[in-house]
Amino acid sequence: MNGKRILLVEDNEKIMQGNRRMLLRRGYEVAAALTLGEARKALKAQRPDLIVLDIMLPDGSGLDFMGEFRRYSKVPILLLTGLTTPEDIVRGLRLGGDDYLAKPYDFGVLLARVEALLRRAEQIPDKLTRGRLSLDVAAGAAALDGTDLLLTQKEFALLLIFAQNEGRFIRAEVLYEKVWKQPMLGDSQSLKKTVYRLREKIKGSGWRIELSRGEGYGFGRE
Repeated sequence: MNGKRILLVEDNEKIMQGNRRMLLRRGYEVAAALTLGEARKALKAQRPDLIVLDIMLPDGSGLDFMGEFRRYSKVPILLLTGLTTPEDIVRGLRLGGDDYLAKPYDFGVLLARVEALLRRAEQIPDKLTRGRLSLDVAAGAAALDGTDLLLTQKEFALLLIFAQNEGRFIRAEVLYEKVWKQPMLGDSQSLKKTVYRLREKIKGSGWRIELSRGEGYGFGRE
């Protein structure tokens, strides 16, 4: 499981289910929406890492939805549609799409486009700032108001993941695999202890790490 969450917005249920099965087999978390109304509800529940978006939907245009979404998010969007003219493609990309794939398509091509967009979105800058917290990615160090927090390697790795995923929850096993580079296999105590130490070190920063049963750990403002 790679922990990446994909929102599929597609009104053709056969296409939807085929894409969903393929992505689940590759270890992605998948949320599905047959309408724009369902897509908006899914976005309120949890932010995805990528959206695969049809344009012609029963309750409106995917392009209008994309314009609305782009006002507050840069999450990559792959437009997957039956509109195939050069004018359609240019319009979709100029209005905020990150990539465009016309139907019919090959599953392998769709998967490769998804992987490429996620790789591009995962590029980490040299420095990250979250309010009074600053992270020097190259040095593996974090500071609060300029004072070094003296984080261990694993504490910094956790804080970096949290800072990149502000406002969303990440399951414990996904965090463990990313930081310890191996399956958790019941060893939840190592993660719990590291999270506890990190919580103590960022106290007073304006940020908190919370645990939600069934959802995992989240990072947000106090």
